[in-house]
Amino acid sequence: MSRLRISAISFLNTAPLMWDFENGDSEERLRQHFEISYTIPSRCAEQLNEGSADIGIIPVAAYTVIHDLVIVPDVAIAAKNKVRSILLVSKVAIDKIRSVATDDSSRTSAALVEIYLRKFVGLDPGFTRQKPSLKEMLQWHDAALLIGDPALQARTDGYFVYDLAEEWKRWTGRPFVFAFWAVRKAALEGRAAEPNIAEVFQQSRDNGLKHIPEIAAAWTQKLGLSAKLIAEYLTENVDYSLDADNLEGLRLFYKYGLECGVFARVPDLAFLDQPRLATRF
Repeated sequence: MSRLRISAISFLNTAPLMWDFENGDSEERLRQHFEISYTIPSRCAEQLNEGSADIGIIPVAAYTVIHDLVIVPDVAIAAKNKVRSILLVSKVAIDKIRSVATDDSSRTSAALVEIYLRKFVGLDPGFTRQKPSLKEMLQWHDAALLIGDPALQARTDGYFVYDLAEEWKRWTGRPFVFAFWAVRKAALEGRAAEPNIAEVFQQSRDNGLKHIPEIAAAWTQKLGLSAKLIAEYLTENVDYSLDADNLEGLRLFYKYGLECGVFARVPDLAFLDQPRLATRF
């Protein structure tokens, strides 16, 4: 049987999720069942939608427009409070923003900034998708939305900076979920229960969180950031669970997205359900 095709993201915040797929004996075993490619968040969603990938770490906003997906339970990229990698950087105070350039690699963060400004701040600015270059984004816009590694690397001195996960928590009292693993139902048809996909992805996450020092050391040269800052980001800012509190925040995001006209529809959350295996990778 053919391998399941995984579309993954080449951002720092996904590194713990990919540990078993990239390291040691687990990597060799998993590559018998999975084929991996790396791209940007929005492209992961496109690949699932067009059927060129079977499993993807997708922005949660993409779940509202792609049909027949199931979510891998208990694994996500979320934030209980401040996240540091989803930033609204502005030349003017928040109530003066009239135009926003949004990073074209994300859908969820673009939806979040629209909901934040419209529902909580009371603004209705214009939005333009652009490549994530802060200087170019702010050349013709009042504010810029940066996500992921460019947000961590951005020089924001002299600007108004709003951490959107922190702002969401301040307004709603809930965590924010940015992405989760999703699987095309069609890709599961006729497949045996082994390997147990949910267990594979949960265990890779668990093992990745046990190796944060190694991940931080590997990424410090890539990003030009200290290993200490990277380790703190991965352990204190990003939450990799999809627990009950995170799910409440996710459902609230979908609710507000419908109210603000950001989403046309929101399907029920459907989770991958596979029998547990007696053995584990």
